Amino acid sequence: MLARAAFLDAQGQALRRVWPGWATCVLIALAASFVAALHQGPPMLYALLFGTALHCQSPEDRTAAGVEFCSRTLLRLGVGLLGARITWEQVAGLGWPTVLVVLGAVASTLACGWWLAKALRLPWMLGVLAGGATAICGASAALAIAAVLPRARDGETPTEQHGLVVAVMATLLSTAAMVAYPLIARQLHLSAAGAGLFIGGSIHDVAQVIVAGYAISPAAGDTASLVKLLRVSLLVVVVLGVSLACRAPGQAGQQPPALMLRLRGLVPGFLWLFVALAALNSLGCLQLLQEPLNVASRACLMLGVAGLGMKTSFLRLASAGWRPVLLMLATSAWLAGVSLAAACGLGPR
Repeated sequence: MLARAAFLDAQGQALRRVWPGWATCVLIALAASFVAALHQGPPMLYALLFGTALHCQSPEDRTAAGVEFCSRTLLRLGVGLLGARITWEQVAGLGWPTVLVVLGAVASTLACGWWLAKALRLPWMLGVLAGGATAICGASAALAIAAVLPRARDGETPTEQHGLVVAVMATLLSTAAMVAYPLIARQLHLSAAGAGLFIGGSIHDVAQVIVAGYAISPAAGDTASLVKLLRVSLLVVVVLGVSLACRAPGQAGQQPPALMLRLRGLVPGFLWLFVALAALNSLGCLQLLQEPLNVASRACLMLGVAGLGMKTSFLRLASAGWRPVLLMLATSAWLAGVSLAAACGLGPR
């Protein structure tokens, strides 16, 4: 009984530390969702900007723990819950040529981001963030990759302000692409399959891929959705690769622990959740839970993005300079060019 009382008391203290910052993030997410619905805009971008506007609240002792909880724990949980949207049958239905095109586009965009970061004299981690955000699923991928990047002594990523620039630019570019890319597809008279490959293979955000694809035709929308799901399914591979690449050099000489301990150390828990949900969804076990899980994922991501915004000020965002913006523009142009070239190879409608 004493142990149980001590446990409940500890949980109560943790809740009291977290809830003021958590409640602030909830209010930001609700306001962002309301404004996005009112103006038909991207809610994640609004959450980022609203959170950044309230940066002055994040360092306070009353809100710091809750903001940290949202920007790390809830953010990772939201990324893990994205696996409930994936089935391997959907990906296999695209056909191997399309799968190979998408794999090549994702890999080349990651390499492009890394190379351009070096060329622009930016941190290599910023190149990984920009390439991953462009190649996979925008802000969500950037936040997932940032979660496994090396931490500085103060617990923050060395490029945290750049990470916010990547998230904001990914959302802005995705919104612009949602409008422009269907016009390009019509102008080039792409087939439904080609238009779907171009739209799904190049736009960052899932929702905006769906809007742009179905603006062309139902067939193009279906193909675009599946191509985008294939890109999202590569999130676990990319984050695992980054996690492996970022291991401390000293770990190589240590005695290897048990297999599960090694995997647990190399693969973050939210990626295990992603893989497990994707497998269960492929087996048809999540039919009744898929919509609630999607809602929960979106809610966690919104709260996480609001918390991330609160941790970064407009001055820090502006201090990132023009080079990260150029990096995001270049990686987005590269991915769009590769996808469009492959789409044109499928022939006109």
